[in-house]
Amino acid sequence: MPSHFDIVIVGSGAGGATLAQKLAPTGKSILILERGEHLPREAENWSPKAVFIQRRYRTQERWWDKHGHPFTPNTHYWVGGNTTFYGAALMRMRGRDFTEVQHAGGVSPAWPISLTDLAPYYDDAERLWQVHGARGEDPTEAGDEPPYAYAAVRHDPGVAALKGHWETQGWRPFSLPLGVKLDQARPVTSTCIKCKTCGGYPCLLKAKCDARTLAIEPLMDLPNVTLLTGRKVLRLETDPSGKTVTEVVCHTEQGEERWSGDIVVLAAGAANTAVVLLASVNAAHPKGLANSSDQVGRNYMFHNATAMVSMTLGQEDVTFPKTLAVNDFYWGDPKSGYDLPMGHIQLLEYMSGQTLEGQIEDWLPPALIPDALAGAAAERMLSMLVISEDLPQADNRVRLNPDGRISLDYTFGNLEGHDRLVQKLKASLDGFVDHAH
Repeated sequence: MPSHFDIVIVGSGAGGATLAQKLAPTGKSILILERGEHLPREAENWSPKAVFIQRRYRTQERWWDKHGHPFTPNTHYWVGGNTTFYGAALMRMRGRDFTEVQHAGGVSPAWPISLTDLAPYYDDAERLWQVHGARGEDPTEAGDEPPYAYAAVRHDPGVAALKGHWETQGWRPFSLPLGVKLDQARPVTSTCIKCKTCGGYPCLLKAKCDARTLAIEPLMDLPNVTLLTGRKVLRLETDPSGKTVTEVVCHTEQGEERWSGDIVVLAAGAANTAVVLLASVNAAHPKGLANSSDQVGRNYMFHNATAMVSMTLGQEDVTFPKTLAVNDFYWGDPKSGYDLPMGHIQLLEYMSGQTLEGQIEDWLPPALIPDALAGAAAERMLSMLVISEDLPQADNRVRLNPDGRISLDYTFGNLEGHDRLVQKLKASLDGFVDHAH
């Protein structure tokens, strides 16, 4: 095998896989370096105990927080990256998201690109990832988006009832866009069966549209695409001027490997991309590659997110609940006199008793919860997620310590609008559920 390729891509997740899929038809030689292996197809893929309690597929790697305490990140190192475990929700950003936006906690800076620049790529991605949705329902849409190629996933009876409940309050809930291989007209032959093991699980049927299924696996037999697993990229080396990457240095079980490419793409995720750049120290880049500004790893962001569990006395008629969302308060709540962004609400996946045990084990060990009790509670639950925007803060950052440890310094911020939306959701459930927490 040659050691030089036209293009070297580090990472096979959403970014790396999509790029490889788009470039493969050019005939250019492409090398994809993935630190993980192919995820095994096994019964445990759909086991809530294996996935959520034993955490069979989650990394055992340890990072350190800003206080110097170790923790295990909620990440997965497999071909396809974290997309293998995502909940299949695929939404477009809105035009205003790319502009400077005032939040309660500060300003979200303008992007150097606009939604107009990305719109053709959204069109392609929605077709490739088989996104099911319905235009015209979401009040934040511009109205000029093309129709979805696949119809929205139909709501289970319990979800339809919640939709009606919210509509009586003047809300405009809409069908959550989902990337699944679902043929609702032919359920007998449909790949997706709307099971109870979607978000958080690897799909045993490969019915979830993720990076490994839609982008990587279709490329594996192409003569110009090479996927190498078990390759953890440690650093990038450059020529003496520091302007050209000459080698990609990997760790493998057999020892160190070096690869080169005319173009090198680093798509190893938000944290690990920064780690590789920070580790790529040389005379031309004493602070790490592309880090003369000292910005690499800084302004680390992720969504502010709160899960809410609602309980009813009777069992919920729901097996696939993640089909409904609310954007009425995405930009604020003018009726209540609040004109700053609040966020987005969506239903979460079906939660079994053991899923519930795994989610709360940080403060209540699963061994203390009888499975029968957890199962009975799960049958009476609808789970929802409130998501709001984080804001960039320079001190929220990924750091690489001299001993090689990864530190993630993070302080939550911009919570005012988020907290308002959580309370708004809780109040909206009065008369529909018996308890929300």
